[in-house]
Amino acid sequence: MTSSSALLQEPVIAGYERHLRSERGRSPHTVRGYLTDLRDLADRLADSGVTSWDDVTLADLRSWLAGLDAAGASRATLARRSAAARGFFGWAQRAGEITTNPAQRLVAPKRVKTLPEVLRQDQASALLDVAAVAADDADPVHLRDRAMLELLYASGIRVAELVGLDIDDVDRSERVMRVIGKGDKERTVPFGRPAVEALDTWLQAGRPKLVAAASGPALFLGARGRRVDPRVVREVVHRLLRETPGAPDLGPHGLRHSAATHLVEGGADIRLVQELLGHASLATTQVYTHVSVERLRRTFAQAHPRA
Repeated sequence: MTSSSALLQEPVIAGYERHLRSERGRSPHTVRGYLTDLRDLADRLADSGVTSWDDVTLADLRSWLAGLDAAGASRATLARRSAAARGFFGWAQRAGEITTNPAQRLVAPKRVKTLPEVLRQDQASALLDVAAVAADDADPVHLRDRAMLELLYASGIRVAELVGLDIDDVDRSERVMRVIGKGDKERTVPFGRPAVEALDTWLQAGRPKLVAAASGPALFLGARGRRVDPRVVREVVHRLLRETPGAPDLGPHGLRHSAATHLVEGGADIRLVQELLGHASLATTQVYTHVSVERLRRTFAQAHPRA
């Protein structure tokens, strides 16, 4: 049968999925993304009459990317799809599943670098004030939401890292926590007094009201007592940002960008920020210095009489 399912049902796909999960330690979200890209490629190949991964050529892959480009795919999407193809075919050749690697010379279009949008420091403070006011009713969900936002902004951790926290991962007396980041890499991240106060209130007055048999050691719980879902965290951040006057709707990753930018603006060493964020490459962290410089330029242009 000439269809995408014929390609996707081959053992090579299952092997690649195991490789991503077990050997590379990729998150479930990342694995789903890679497999989605492969399904899209398989659909294109099926339309071209390709029935085996070993029959794929560089021309097939270039045609796939060209079709995506013509359909209006962004440069970021094209870069991600080409990276997914290179990763898959490279592994398949090393594993002996295919004889040649057609993606070896596949070049992605250059990405246009854009600076991440961030909250100003006054907007971040206003957001946390909104969360604090909402928590005044002592509703356990509102107490949780406040604690999650305080911790996200205080530490710059990712949503996946936040929801993965257990109670014992957090040392409130020392104001540090143990975080498991990408690739199962562990790091220690500090946080400040406002986050400690919000966490104490959540653990003493909020979590006991939501705890259930399925809660386990999870630090943050959903309304039904299970470990909170990342989607819930995103919904909370978006909702509270909408209630914050003048604040852009950035989502949780925007809080991570904001925390990093404010650290750099406060004089933190860029390598320290790299360690706190869990970036493998310093180049990834250096974008925040550009954000700070750009903001400085805008302030100068608006405020200086001879700008």
